Amino acid sequence: MFQLHPTLAKDSFLVGEFPLSTCRLINDCQFPWLLLIPRVAGVKELYELSPTDQVQLMRESSWLSSKLAKAFQADKMNVAALGNQVPQLHFHHIVRYQNDSKWPNPVWGAPAIPYTQAVLQQMQQTLMMALRGHHDMPFDWKMGETT
Repeated sequence: MFQLHPTLAKDSFLVGEFPLSTCRLINDCQFPWLLLIPRVAGVKELYELSPTDQVQLMRESSWLSSKLAKAFQADKMNVAALGNQVPQLHFHHIVRYQNDSKWPNPVWGAPAIPYTQAVLQQMQQTLMMALRGHHDMPFDWKMGETT
């Protein structure tokens, strides 16, 4: 049975669900930074997914990247699966700008700057506009819902 890794749960907010993956927002206001985590138990590497799930994950990742790039007017989308600290398979989707504080270097290693409530609400609105209401990819919005 799939369980979200505790570090991913602690460091991010639930945004919604794709057919295969959970989408979460990293709690770091320096970058629009979302994760896709396939809801498949015990998977650490992309090649461990079934061929069908590999294709679905790539569809979800490409769709998410395109919506983020458009909504945030990205100069570059960084998409990566590292897993050195959290072994559960997850893909980072990070909006980058040529004038951001880390450009052109990777974003890894610097302390996160957590969202304030006001900035998180703004991000929620932007993500809602970018990700909801499209018919080309099923997406179940969850951000801001109480469960």
